Amino acid sequence: MPAPADINKYCRKIFAGVKKKSLTPAIAFVILVRMEKIYERSMLYDFYGELLTEHQKNIFEEVVFDDLSLAEVAEAHNTSRQAVHDIVRRTTKTLENYEAKLGLVHKFLKLTDKVNEIKRLTDSETIRQLAEEILAEL
Repeated sequence: MPAPADINKYCRKIFAGVKKKSLTPAIAFVILVRMEKIYERSMLYDFYGELLTEHQKNIFEEVVFDDLSLAEVAEAHNTSRQAVHDIVRRTTKTLENYEAKLGLVHKFLKLTDKVNEIKRLTDSETIRQLAEEILAEL
């Protein structure tokens, strides 16, 4: 996420095709924060999703990835909107707890950054290719 001083420039770059009047910096910032939250949830789910129950996975995927409303998911699962909200909140907390204990996402991102840095700094095509292969395996 960029520094607050750079947010206007960053938002203009990301949302270049959107009409200026309809997208204020504040709205763009909210969108970016929501996108970052979705990205974080996605990474946690990719690493730890198999540790969840089928019910947790189904509800979480429908709300977070399929972007269904809580009411739509509640109706599909014959439960309340509040129950769906609680499941998503608890599942997110569970995934965050797994990350706090195991740190796999953090290690993955750190390793990816290091390999990208090696790729950026080298002049050798062989090393670049090897870095690409490592990134593909991650």
